Amino acid sequence: MKQRIILNLLLFTCLAILIECSNNSDKTNKNINYRTSEISIDGEPNEMGWDQVDWQPMDQTWLGPEYNKEDFQGRYKLLWDEKQLYILAEIIDDTLIDIYPDGLIQYWDDDCLEIFIDEDASGGDHQYNNNAFAYHISLDNKIVDIGPDSIAHYYDHIKCVRKTTGNKSIWELALQLYKDDYKIGQNNQLVILTNLKKIGFAIAYCDNDNSKERENFIGNTYVKVPDKNRGWIDAGVFETLTLIK
Repeated sequence: MKQRIILNLLLFTCLAILIECSNNSDKTNKNINYRTSEISIDGEPNEMGWDQVDWQPMDQTWLGPEYNKEDFQGRYKLLWDEKQLYILAEIIDDTLIDIYPDGLIQYWDDDCLEIFIDEDASGGDHQYNNNAFAYHISLDNKIVDIGPDSIAHYYDHIKCVRKTTGNKSIWELALQLYKDDYKIGQNNQLVILTNLKKIGFAIAYCDNDNSKERENFIGNTYVKVPDKNRGWIDAGVFETLTLIK
């Protein structure tokens, strides 16, 4: 009898692991379509290309307490061509706030969109190197990440237009990719995107209603480890995108 109970427990554990692996596989590997029309970065996503791809949710809490739909809702779409990755984000936020006008100081504690990109989907540490980037896009379109010198820098890798009506903001972005040998202030070669190329990617939103620090950090991908705020350090928690043409 005791052996049967142990065997059943083992079978149940194995089944739970298989289900979890299957769920994680569905969430962390996505095919991204090539754009079918020219995309204008103007905050007005009326191109046919955007209509042909589905919204993906931003519903994973990485930091902070539970929140309601009035406080935050987020979703996004992706497209690509040879020169850039296109990102469309729709954010519902009841309070937009910019406490720290200096874009290089506590930029993560203001309302901002954050794009994580690993050009070759290699994963691994990127805290103080360019193995991957964690771009913070502020409400006034400052693009910031920490460089290999452990200091925050502005970057021009992203073109972004945000348009807000009421509590809904549309962020439309075009992101250029660079290899991990990127050096600030030098002439770096843009990566040309190709069919079947794999890219590490995540997107998140820093939400602050009226505090000295952000109150929530909500991303698009499930992070398995207890410390969910790993995106700025470990590219291994990103999704893997496969570009399809």
